[in-house]
Amino acid sequence: MIEKQNPAHPRQKSKQLSRRSFLHNMAGIATGLIVPQRMLQAASSHERSLSFVHLHTGEKLNATYWADGEYVDENLHALNRLLRDHRSGERHTMDKGLFDLLFSLQRTMDTTRPFHVISAYRSPKTNNLLRGNSTGVAKRSLHMQGKAMDIRLPGRDLQQLHKAARALKVGGVGLYTKSGFVHVDTGRVRYW
Repeated sequence: MIEKQNPAHPRQKSKQLSRRSFLHNMAGIATGLIVPQRMLQAASSHERSLSFVHLHTGEKLNATYWADGEYVDENLHALNRLLRDHRSGERHTMDKGLFDLLFSLQRTMDTTRPFHVISAYRSPKTNNLLRGNSTGVAKRSLHMQGKAMDIRLPGRDLQQLHKAARALKVGGVGLYTKSGFVHVDTGRVRYW
């Protein structure tokens, strides 16, 4: 039921704001639950760190993105900068659940070596450009929402990486042997 606002009744407006706040907060909670807590319980209770090498820019970053029970904003900003659209330079806020997924994947693979990033955030313009050159690029790619990454893990076979990512049962996992990467995302669970 939609309530009509009446300027004489300011409580109606605050009810709508509290509903909006409630829905916004629930969306934030749902995002945080994408990676099952059982996967993170085995992790250090104090820190979660990830290392990346962006293969297109050559940039490297080792960042503790979570410490003492909360996400570290400064390091999340650094990660967003590294994982920007390397073609346009556009940045986007990457999904924290994606970092948690990668952290769990790194622990599953028993390594601290940096992930090699082929693609992370993609602007809609870049995504359309790639779609024009390939049949494997989705029209509504989760890369455009900061919820997907195409990766390699040095010292680990792509098949092993794909299998380990699938075993997490979180989001989408795709194997691209011809292009030499594994796609992971925080969308619905699906495999290819």
